[in-house]
Amino acid sequence: MTLHIAYAFGFGLLIGSFANVMIHRLPRMILMDPSDVDAQRPYNLNWPASHCPHCLTPLKARHNIPVLSYMVLKGQCAFCQHPISPLYPAMEVLVGIIWAACAWHGGWEISSACWALFATVLLVLSVIDFQTTLLPDDLTQTLVWTGLMSSAMGWISLPLEHAVWGAVCGYGSLWVVATAFEKFTGRQGMGAGDFKLLAGLGAWLGPFALLPLILIASLSGAAIGILLKLMHRINEEGHIPFGPFLAMAGLLIGVFGIPAFA
Repeated sequence: MTLHIAYAFGFGLLIGSFANVMIHRLPRMILMDPSDVDAQRPYNLNWPASHCPHCLTPLKARHNIPVLSYMVLKGQCAFCQHPISPLYPAMEVLVGIIWAACAWHGGWEISSACWALFATVLLVLSVIDFQTTLLPDDLTQTLVWTGLMSSAMGWISLPLEHAVWGAVCGYGSLWVVATAFEKFTGRQGMGAGDFKLLAGLGAWLGPFALLPLILIASLSGAAIGILLKLMHRINEEGHIPFGPFLAMAGLLIGVFGIPAFA
């Protein structure tokens, strides 16, 4: 069992390294102007090869070893010595812990890998939304379809009927609230990415998880928003992204179950 957990942690480090690539590149792929000359060059999750974002020098294979390369290089680029953000190894370790925890809880089973993927995608979405207020379709749709597929294949215990209705109700509930808010106030309350994220959470957790999930996300979001206003970190017209709070609530319900919050 200990060996399985170690393997899961090591695999999670690799997934965490790719998570860093998604966090860095997906927002840029979305915001890229097609008319820009640079946009004519290929830019996706595969190309260009990993490089220093400061000096643009391509990295060698030994510079891409999760966590270890950061430690050996002492947190600096091997070519220009520009500091490397500690968020990179932190993300790798955190994802490694997620995969190890799922292996510890569920054993060496496909269901463990499913829930580890679920938590990893939520973590990546949370970081991207927090940094850019974007929730990429590439990830929200992945959450929806992997949830439905995992349910259909019996890899998770949620019946397929519940997964389908969870996705439908998740998207529809926030769409109704956001549309009503925009109609009566003339302002956009939340983006379509939040609808898709809740649809993905519904596909994994089912329709009965949605009400406690939204309540947890709303209350925690309101509390943080009030705190930031009191600290003068956000103005009256400002807003904080809702996605991280939805993701946090989804993780809590995924870990502790609906009865703990019902």
